[in-house]
Amino acid sequence: MRSVVISGPPAVGKTTVARALAGEFGLEYLSGGDVLKGIAREEGFDSGGDDWWDTEEGMRFLDKRSKNPEFDRRVDDSLRALFDEGGKVITSYTLPWLVDDGIKIWLAGSHENSSRRMGSRDSIGMAEALAITRRRYLANKVLYKKMYDFEFGEDSSIFNVVINTDNLDADQVIQSAKSQVREML
Repeated sequence: MRSVVISGPPAVGKTTVARALAGEFGLEYLSGGDVLKGIAREEGFDSGGDDWWDTEEGMRFLDKRSKNPEFDRRVDDSLRALFDEGGKVITSYTLPWLVDDGIKIWLAGSHENSSRRMGSRDSIGMAEALAITRRRYLANKVLYKKMYDFEFGEDSSIFNVVINTDNLDADQVIQSAKSQVREML
């Protein structure tokens, strides 16, 4: 069975959709972020919790990654091999640009909408959430341009499915993704 990869900006709903697709289609769910958090632990960071990326320590690791792309290369090499096995749903910022087959989904959404999601999920204010989502998005965009020479978030032509999440609740995004993946599987 083909693998599915879900990408999009921070806090747009990638994990929520990926877990729902894995359950619906009997696929294994994998998070590129979790693999990267494992590398952060190896580097001495305490990277526990789903919202770790949004903490000051998560931001310090983001800065470290920006200076040493080998962390991301290790993750991408690992995810590429797992994706090629088939039968996976993987969340990853970069994988859609690095694989040829499978189903590629981009979840589009504004920084404001992602910040509302993050604020609700992590119990932080809108201004703080907006600053975090913008910082993470821009840092990753610069890193991936330097590493792979693609414009993260700019060109959606490599994706089979693009879902704009701004005017949809989580259930509507999930149902749209399930419907479209069902057609492609």
